[in-house]
Amino acid sequence: MQEAKIKVDGMTCRSCVKSIEGSLDQIGVEGKVDFDEGTVHVQYDESKLQLNDIQEVIRSKGYEVTN
Repeated sequence: MQEAKIKVDGMTCRSCVKSIEGSLDQIGVEGKVDFDEGTVHVQYDESKLQLNDIQEVIRSKGYEVTN
């Protein structure tokens, strides 16, 4: 398992947390959003997904990834 911390801009409410975590769950990624810090900590199987795939899922929800 690979771990990464992704900086995310554009989260304005707790619904954003649920949106991001739900989207990550759908692709088999364990993600925990830290709303106050503006980050998402992810654990993923790098043989199935790459970090940029995960970042693209977050972007597709309307957030900006700034790593």
